[in-house]
Amino acid sequence: MKQAPNQAPPSPDRRADALDGHLLRVLCTLIETGSVSRAAHRLGETQPAVSAALKRLREIFNDPLLVREKLVMVPTARAQEIAAPARAALAGLHHLVVPTAGFDPRDAERTFRVASPDYMSPAMLASVARRIRTEAPGCRLEVHALGPAFDYAQALALGQIDVIVGNWPRPPEHLHLSLLLEDEMVCLIRRGHPLLENGALTEAAYLAAAHVVPTPYSMTQLGVVDTHLATLKTRRDDRVVVPYFGLAPHVVAESDLVFTTSRHFAEPYTRSLPLAMVKAPGAFPTMRFYQLWHEREHHAPAHRWLRAAIAEAGRALATSSTG
Repeated sequence: MKQAPNQAPPSPDRRADALDGHLLRVLCTLIETGSVSRAAHRLGETQPAVSAALKRLREIFNDPLLVREKLVMVPTARAQEIAAPARAALAGLHHLVVPTAGFDPRDAERTFRVASPDYMSPAMLASVARRIRTEAPGCRLEVHALGPAFDYAQALALGQIDVIVGNWPRPPEHLHLSLLLEDEMVCLIRRGHPLLENGALTEAAYLAAAHVVPTPYSMTQLGVVDTHLATLKTRRDDRVVVPYFGLAPHVVAESDLVFTTSRHFAEPYTRSLPLAMVKAPGAFPTMRFYQLWHEREHHAPAHRWLRAAIAEAGRALATSSTG
């Protein structure tokens, strides 16, 4: 509908009033699929109905939202900006009208999805898996790799991931967080390495050594080790970079390299490989491991059960590491 020449555009409140749950669902589906026909198929509607909804959305947001690029439709900058808030708003509407059901793990059938770099302790993962198998035998557990190309914020907002286990020095403030354990930082060194001749590892010897370093799993933050060294205005000689944390101990066992990590991760490798574990030199901080989750699942009973299982596994690991 065209406006009169001197008529002011509708206020934000008026435009927000025109945005209902159906239009929000169409918007989210269009952004996800990049196609009117695929969105119509997923929503169980006709293409003309979805096209009409897209026209209305364009009027409300005063933006094309999706523009054609060769054979697909790509979201505009405005569409990318509103995608996450739109999903959150749609989830909020859903929780308003659908009563929250209880969660009985004995009868539940669902998949829990946890994302983490591969520094997650096998003992901790085994504890979570054991509890699911024992108390929720109809449920599945999927563990996803957390790497620099993984958009964890979007995955949590979309419900593609339930929980992330991380240890960023500065965890994202918009997510819920609970601490799993704090652990001291240690170095793994090959037994018989000259660095071990004097017992303790000095800071000077540490900085002079060559190191094996896992690929960073965040594009926006330094890891705990590099963050600490940056405060000292220095850095490691990262001579070898590996894609997985689990590879580093094996490389160290056959080389003169040093690997810095947490005690609970390092200790099992000293029993299976010719490795010595020594305290990291200087004033290295403790490593804090925590679980993160989105507001959309904060009160969900099944999600709370999963978080409790992970928290219990973290407490058990902290106790065994301290012991």
